[in-house]
Amino acid sequence: MGRKTGVQWADASWGPWRGCTKVSEGCRSCYAERNMTRYGHDFSVVTKANTGTFRSPLHWKEGLRVFVCPWGDFFHAVADGWRDEAWAVIEQSPQHTFLILTKRPERINVNTLPASWGRGWPHVWLGVTAENQQAADHRLPLLAAVSTVHRFLSAEPLLGPLDIRNALGNYGAPECVIIGGESGPRARPMEVNWLYSITDQCDAAGVGVFVKQDSGARPGQQGSIPADLWRRKERPGASR
Repeated sequence: MGRKTGVQWADASWGPWRGCTKVSEGCRSCYAERNMTRYGHDFSVVTKANTGTFRSPLHWKEGLRVFVCPWGDFFHAVADGWRDEAWAVIEQSPQHTFLILTKRPERINVNTLPASWGRGWPHVWLGVTAENQQAADHRLPLLAAVSTVHRFLSAEPLLGPLDIRNALGNYGAPECVIIGGESGPRARPMEVNWLYSITDQCDAAGVGVFVKQDSGARPGQQGSIPADLWRRKERPGASR
């Protein structure tokens, strides 16, 4: 998996490894599992990419917003033996903005960050997924505790209302929030009032918002999302 991406809030995707294991309710209808199965791969087996794919960001000359591990989790324990090599690729590619999204923020620590991390690298954004209030209450404080320059939140698939005002008002708040419904034939519905609530909270805190998609079988579609919400497209990495 390399340069091309269908992810609206990034310019490219980079998968140094693929495969994952499920950790929460947001994983139930995982799009990555659906895509990997379609191509004949076992999603439950975490596999390192070939050398060409693993090192591909080094050959992309123009600056890109790069979504890291779209078919996996950068902080998955199985990848512990490969992560230092991936960090080296990231460190040697400062022309890009790397967007690292995880459901495992408890694993972001001195053992999984590079030795030269310090207070963070300006071209790396660390983010967590929060599909419901329980996930937000658990993961956002863990993300806030990590020393990093930039943070973001993905509320996708959004499975319920979120009150993130405490997180947005404190040190370590995300600078951008991505909101989207669940995709696929078994998608659970997303209510428009949940979107309005989150965007209102972000506006009050001066935090950027990217409204990605409605819930349903066709990802990326506006569906029942009102036009004023659908126009909210501030991508993570925009403040660099």
